[in-house]
Amino acid sequence: MKKTLLVFIVCSLFFSELFSQYYPDQNWERKSAKELKLNQALLDSAVSVAENNENAVNKDLRIAIMEAFSREPDFEILGEVKERGGPAGVIIKDGYIVAEWGDINRVDMTFSVAKSYLSTVAGLALDENLISDINDKAYHYVWDGTFSGAHNKKITWDHLLTQSSDWSGQQFGLYDWADRPPREGEIDDWRARKLNEPGTFYKYNDVRVNVLAYSLLQVWRKPLPVVLKEKIMDPIGASTTWRWLGYDNSYVNVDGLKVQSVSGGGHFGGGIFINSLDHARFGLLFLRNGKWGNKQLISEDWVKSVQESSTANPDYGYLWWNNSQEKWEGVSKDVYYAAGFGGNYIIIDEKNDMVVVSRWIDNSKIDDVMRLLQEAVK
Repeated sequence: MKKTLLVFIVCSLFFSELFSQYYPDQNWERKSAKELKLNQALLDSAVSVAENNENAVNKDLRIAIMEAFSREPDFEILGEVKERGGPAGVIIKDGYIVAEWGDINRVDMTFSVAKSYLSTVAGLALDENLISDINDKAYHYVWDGTFSGAHNKKITWDHLLTQSSDWSGQQFGLYDWADRPPREGEIDDWRARKLNEPGTFYKYNDVRVNVLAYSLLQVWRKPLPVVLKEKIMDPIGASTTWRWLGYDNSYVNVDGLKVQSVSGGGHFGGGIFINSLDHARFGLLFLRNGKWGNKQLISEDWVKSVQESSTANPDYGYLWWNNSQEKWEGVSKDVYYAAGFGGNYIIIDEKNDMVVVSRWIDNSKIDDVMRLLQEAVK
């Protein structure tokens, strides 16, 4: 009898906590630091660091992009670019907004944070068995020549998602070897480079990420922004203002329809344009292990898998960064995050039930923000 009572009490507590979790509706509820048992002074300090340490990239992002990538051979901007705003962000604790700064409703470019949204579309494809296994060869699904040749045929979905594919080729006029080339050598050296065995060598490369986006378009056979909207953004109550764009020349034929293949960042323009509150909803979905209210929007297995270190780079999982190697000294090793050019972040801190969105922060200061927030929870 006592054992049965104990099991009942434990189950009651579990389900009570599960159903008491707060999820925002259209109007996101705010609570004070005191209500959420946070140290107000440390919380204020974290916000002050984020607000007063603006990233140095030019507010005219066309100039910023050209300054960052102009050494790449024949570099040009192929997609939409929008002038950026100032520092902005929001801190979510226990599901509630506990702090905010700047214009959190402003739609801005978010650069490589888009990669973590792209990763989500891949996870959904696995959930729906459009992709049978993460270790399947991509050419079995995309047989139009994208993965032709002895090297490219070895590439799996896992390799594409961990940026370790070393895919070789050209897509939408962009060559893999021209994206962030080595400091040493010249064009002929870069073209003739030795290819690395897929899965063994990490290289941050937007052309290859765009190959992943194109490959997922072939799997879904409908625009990836539509997939993201229907499966994720609408169910979590995101606004109607976000956009996911590709390039002027990235339209392809999908079942007789002209569809834009989107980009996984703003390196050549395009990518996801979104406000801070929509980022925060997306982050909260991952904080809650893919669940929104009583609906599992993406599998918990996928949410866990994106946090795992890849073989080629322990700091990197399935297009999400992690702090397993304590790059952010003094910050929990379990924290993982989406990151983009110019100081754009969505940070998931499951241990402290917290999501942090920070836009246009000096990259050297983001760990200071997280240290202060973790101290505020203590």
